[in-house]
Amino acid sequence: MGNVDCVYPSGMNVESANRVEVPPPQPFSKSLKYSLKETFFPDDPLRRFKNQTASKRLVIGLQYFFPIFEWGPRYTFQFLKSDLIAGITIASLAIPQGISYAKLANLPPILGLYSSFIPPLIYAMMGSSRDLAVGTVAVGSLLMGSMLSNEVNPNENPKLFLHLAFTATFFAGVLQAALGLFRLGFIVDFLSHATIVGFMGGAATVVCLQQLKSILGLEHFTHGADLVSVMRSVFSQTHQWRWESAVLGCCFIFFLLVTRYFSKKQPRFFWVSAMAPLTSVILGSLLVYFTHAEKHGVQVIGELKKGLNPPSLTHLVFVSPYMTTAIKTGLVVGIIALAEGIAVGRSFAMFKNYHIDGNKEMIAIGTMNIVGSFTSCYLTTGPFSRSAVNYNAGCKTAVSNIVMSIAVMLTLLFLTPLFHYTPLVVLSAIIVSAMLGLIDYQAAIHLWKVDKFDFVVCMSAYIGVVFGSVEIGLVIAVAISVLRVLLFVARPRTHVLGNIPNSVIYRNVEQYPNAKHVSGILILQIDAPIYFANASYLRERITRWIDEEEDRIKTAGETSLQYVIMDMSAVGNIDTSGISMLEEVKKIADRRGLQLVLVNPGSEVMKKLNKSKVQEHIGQKWIYLTVEEAVGACNFMLHACKPNPRKDESEGWNNV
Repeated sequence: MGNVDCVYPSGMNVESANRVEVPPPQPFSKSLKYSLKETFFPDDPLRRFKNQTASKRLVIGLQYFFPIFEWGPRYTFQFLKSDLIAGITIASLAIPQGISYAKLANLPPILGLYSSFIPPLIYAMMGSSRDLAVGTVAVGSLLMGSMLSNEVNPNENPKLFLHLAFTATFFAGVLQAALGLFRLGFIVDFLSHATIVGFMGGAATVVCLQQLKSILGLEHFTHGADLVSVMRSVFSQTHQWRWESAVLGCCFIFFLLVTRYFSKKQPRFFWVSAMAPLTSVILGSLLVYFTHAEKHGVQVIGELKKGLNPPSLTHLVFVSPYMTTAIKTGLVVGIIALAEGIAVGRSFAMFKNYHIDGNKEMIAIGTMNIVGSFTSCYLTTGPFSRSAVNYNAGCKTAVSNIVMSIAVMLTLLFLTPLFHYTPLVVLSAIIVSAMLGLIDYQAAIHLWKVDKFDFVVCMSAYIGVVFGSVEIGLVIAVAISVLRVLLFVARPRTHVLGNIPNSVIYRNVEQYPNAKHVSGILILQIDAPIYFANASYLRERITRWIDEEEDRIKTAGETSLQYVIMDMSAVGNIDTSGISMLEEVKKIADRRGLQLVLVNPGSEVMKKLNKSKVQEHIGQKWIYLTVEEAVGACNFMLHACKPNPRKDESEGWNNV
């Protein structure tokens, strides 16, 4: 049928048409070098060092790891005024949030202030984002607290728990810095947008539920983070609920939500929302002090140690079995913190139209956590809420972090006694108001409208966190995301192409219902590289396409099928399993009397087809640059050539 001898008339010679060329051979070392460069150095960070003197290279290298030396010499007084305002504004938010989040991690409240002093200074020197405001985060605090609590009870052994927190922070920093140094930042990309939306929403829900302990004034509460455990703990102690604490908590939550709503509606009054947490702390402390509410069931922070961060290098735990727990916790919270910090930094960089280096950010965030673990700090990154305030306050550079750090330092040196009467319920109100902003239901609705599978990933993460644990939710979400990647690879899309009327354009017949099948020709398009994971599927799918096309032709009474054209424009690469698949498809086509035609194989594909001799078996004249050329040649042979009953051209190939 398709395998015929044809004598071409003058001017019509397939061999003289544009041919798909085999790329010139390259040494394996060169190909490997190119692949490694594209994997680990897509941004070509060494291009700045080309054609530079040794001294200039030293300066450029110093600027790469410490960007402050690059923008510092250009710093102006106008920048300082903006950064000063932004720094003071975020400090007013960082102080109450730091205390609140440390409590969330089952750590002494003072650690929240320690962690808002040293890490921002490190980031200001090494970070490439102008808008990221460094500090502790609720999700990371919750995750660290819950994972370490599985091994050590923070109430029974608070000293060991504290030391494990420092150790976990150290390992988180080592992981983050290593990912940046070894250019492995693409690992973070496995946390898809849908995963982060669901995970953050679930973690925020759990955090809000756990604040019921302070809001209701309960002294004993479950260590479980799931919804069932929290609800059981709350409703089994109804006789211990404190109405005074509940009323105070609801009032402050209402106040914080109203100020945030007002600032969102009136962006120029952003400072109202930013100052609200500190205002709540001051009002709550004054209320407790003058009414002696601590004697009526309203719990307070108590004494906070005055002074700067004490060293904690000697407190790191490197003994079994606790070291294993610290490593596991550090790896998990490190990845989450890194994903949040880089995502926030990139978001604000996009708003201001500048670029941040993801690998450089990893090194900066990792270094600040390593140094932080030596100076009584726990996990820090760039939280969205604080960075948004920094952005809205008009920050120009990372100096706003230095200003915030100085404000926290002054607080540690002189103002910590003022927090003695701060009610815990106010801290819970601050956490709840911040967490409600992380439950992004609008993003979930958008996922449902655009991509149902992404919505499933999002809800799996949310349900896993809320009804299981933070770790379970994270594992489920990542597992489903990886499964989706594997499905994309293992089950690539194949389409039947048809001709758009009155044109030479060929498109998917499902997407374009007016596209017409070409008589006697089946045109298929493969939309992915051909690897061992999908080779078997593609062979079966192509065979099924042929069967379905022959059935359709038989039903419609059209000309019998004679040519199978495979558009390989989207096939970027192929392995030996894929080559074997093409060989098998060729044999299947020959057994049915069909001719296999390839269109536009890429350079890597042509190189391997040539080396494996598959190109010779298919025949150079059956490989075309465009679908239009292939269809034209096939149509010419269908209508102008007479079948020759000689032996099939590929009979020898069939007998291999």
